[in-house]
Amino acid sequence: MQKGKYDAVVVGSGPNGLAAAIFLQEKGLRVLVMEGKDSIGGGMRTKEVTLPGFHHDICSAIHPLAVAAPYFKSLPLDKFGLEYLHPRVLAAHPLEDGPAGVLYRSLEDTAVGLGKDADQYRRIMSPIVKHWDGLSRDFLGPLSFPQNPLKLAAFGLKALQPASWFSNKFKEEKTKALWAGMVAHGIQPFSNLATSAIGLVLMAAGHYGGWPVAKGGSQSLATALAGYFESLGGEIWTATMVRSKKDIPDAKATLFNLGPKQLLEIMGRDFTPLYRRQLSNYRYGMGVFKMDFALDGPIPWKSAEAREAGTVHLGGAIEEISHAEAIIWKGKYTDNPYVLVAQQSLVDTTRAPEGKHTVWAYCHVPAGSTKDMSGIIENQIEKSAPGFKDLILARYTMNTKEVQAYNPNYIEGDINGGVQDITQLFTRPALRWSPYQTSAKGYYICSSSTPPGGGVHGMCGYHAAQRVLKDIFS
Repeated sequence: MQKGKYDAVVVGSGPNGLAAAIFLQEKGLRVLVMEGKDSIGGGMRTKEVTLPGFHHDICSAIHPLAVAAPYFKSLPLDKFGLEYLHPRVLAAHPLEDGPAGVLYRSLEDTAVGLGKDADQYRRIMSPIVKHWDGLSRDFLGPLSFPQNPLKLAAFGLKALQPASWFSNKFKEEKTKALWAGMVAHGIQPFSNLATSAIGLVLMAAGHYGGWPVAKGGSQSLATALAGYFESLGGEIWTATMVRSKKDIPDAKATLFNLGPKQLLEIMGRDFTPLYRRQLSNYRYGMGVFKMDFALDGPIPWKSAEAREAGTVHLGGAIEEISHAEAIIWKGKYTDNPYVLVAQQSLVDTTRAPEGKHTVWAYCHVPAGSTKDMSGIIENQIEKSAPGFKDLILARYTMNTKEVQAYNPNYIEGDINGGVQDITQLFTRPALRWSPYQTSAKGYYICSSSTPPGGGVHGMCGYHAAQRVLKDIFS
């Protein structure tokens, strides 16, 4: 291998790894991406796991942040085959007694549907949506002096509240349920500080850019990112597992799209004792039990809105979901968990044979759980859609151990790359001047274990690459 052939090497080809690689390649550097699996994408992969012709997203399924976050939306990915498809209803939360809570692309349509909470919803969401372009650059990044201090302060006063407190602003049960379904994406108890940030960001992102699916599967997003990167002159190696520093070609900078655990295994001896200790103390959260279904038809939801929704949240009223999340956090189980369902084939006919459908679903479970939750997930869907079970042609399941085997970043099934609570929101994975710098010169971390955390937005990689450019190449 030619010494000094690369300026930077990125280990891992998930959304953050590809974002970092593209940013540096755009700046004229020579960049290599190394991927241990046979295909690129990390959490964005799509496979036929149930039956031939049924294309399932393995982890990431719906992409509100991919279309709303500043960096990805700036890239010409449509020229590399990426097409987003938008459901008429972004998300629905059916309730057994009463109408569903519904999120539409239109803020006004959403507000009107929330009855007595219409004015309150407008007051809360309108400023965030109106100023999204400026605000998102502040809250989708590391701690720094904000570009929009007054607007960010107004957002922060809402976002720092525990979601359980914030729900008291609403009167309607359907509004509270809709809020609960959004907040539960954060995979932590509703009593935690800053859990309201998750709900506010997801809802505002929906009003700003939608909650679309990638036509053909989430792999299409990975393929488009890789295509653009290679068109700039970047290089990708697949099936090249990095187990030690010796496996990485010489470069001025190395960026790891890996979690703290894997980083320690590869680089631990090169780090200071303090940094090793900080990485060792990094906290991971609850895991997920994931299911994919091949169906003989669309899910027969009782809720008309759910029948048109790209995403459906289940689990009942806010009190039920809050209780479920709290006990799972403590390592226990419930027969009434929060279940997140994605129905990509409603708008993407390439996902399944004509007349058939794919469905993606998961529930939260204690970290490292190997309990089979498939019956419980199917029962949750059946309650809101009688006849669902009769449509199942095939199913595929992944417990937390299998989720981690698929992607080593998902420790014990934690798909967020670590708990995103107030103590790890901006200091992940360690308390440092820059969270992307490790204690070894020239080595950086750019995974979802850095700010702003989990989600397909690429902002962790973007900010890490900016740090590399300032430290080494400016």
